[in-house]
Amino acid sequence: MSPRDKEETPTSGSSTSHLSAAESPAHNGAVPQEEKRMNEESDGETEGEEQEEEEERGSDEGFMGMTPLLQAHHAMEKMEEFVHKMWEGRWRVIPHDVLPDWLKDNDFLLHGHRPPMPSFRACFKSIFRIHTETGNIWTHLLGCLFFLCLGLMYMFRPNMSFVAPVQEKVVIGVFFLGAILCLSFSWLFHTVYCHSEGVSKVFSKLDYSGIAFLIMGSFVPWLYYSFYCTPQSCFIYLMIVCVLGMAAIFVSQCDFFSTPQYRGVRAGVFVGLGLSGVVPTLHFVISEGLIKATTIGQIGWLFLMATLYITGACLYAARIPERFFPGKCDIWFHSHQLFHILVVAGAFVHFHGVSNLQEFRYTAGGGCADDGAL
Repeated sequence: MSPRDKEETPTSGSSTSHLSAAESPAHNGAVPQEEKRMNEESDGETEGEEQEEEEERGSDEGFMGMTPLLQAHHAMEKMEEFVHKMWEGRWRVIPHDVLPDWLKDNDFLLHGHRPPMPSFRACFKSIFRIHTETGNIWTHLLGCLFFLCLGLMYMFRPNMSFVAPVQEKVVIGVFFLGAILCLSFSWLFHTVYCHSEGVSKVFSKLDYSGIAFLIMGSFVPWLYYSFYCTPQSCFIYLMIVCVLGMAAIFVSQCDFFSTPQYRGVRAGVFVGLGLSGVVPTLHFVISEGLIKATTIGQIGWLFLMATLYITGACLYAARIPERFFPGKCDIWFHSHQLFHILVVAGAFVHFHGVSNLQEFRYTAGGGCADDGAL
């Protein structure tokens, strides 16, 4: 190699290195700008993703914030249901002095009262527990079932047993309807009246209306058979009884009527309604004579029915026997319970008397010229 070539060789090498050095800054400057642009794009995408994640997280947090509230509400409902069930099965009778005012009816019954029960299921389950209303409920519940079965049997009797099957079944059916309504409203009232003050007022009005229905229904068959041959008199007396009965129902719908202070008034209203039958009874006795009225007209059974009803009403109004034995008749044989028993007995006695009247009318053949008695 010539000396000249040796001199040129480093020069070309240095130029190459200089060129690389010249190009190197340009290359080194381009790369950071591209990376910066890419980093900015990636940062923008990251910010978008973070914003979406924040929104999703916010919605999740809102949902998760609601979930504990819903869970707490659901848990409280479950707890209330559990406590309610436990209370229904474990309630205990309480003394009279701790009852709320709307449950205080007879201050001579000192113990054995049901507490307020804001559940109809608990009220109906209490039928099978022992308390002050147990006898009141079962006397009229069983009486209702008895008259329901008796009425169905009577309605399905052969038509040949009646002179006028349709009319006679209707008039006696009215009596059965009145008895069933009275006894049904009564046992339902005594079952649920401890539910609440509002429920107590509603069912007490039904209970008093049922008494009026029984009295009115009892008049219908007796007047029909007793004044069989004088239908005008029968119609007039029926209208009077219906007007008086509707008046009694109207008065019984007043709130004051069910208060303990008006116990005597209640008894007086219904006794007065029943005693309105004295006028047609005297009419019948005067027109037919005492002997025929007693033997054929079944006045004796009518008087027995009236005696049972009036005796029951007097015991109820005077609160006998618990008045003389406070705390001794809390569960059994207090006045209201005896009143219930006498009502069922009086209704059955009335049915027996009416059945005898119907038998006589069938024997007489439905005529009025030959029997001379009715």
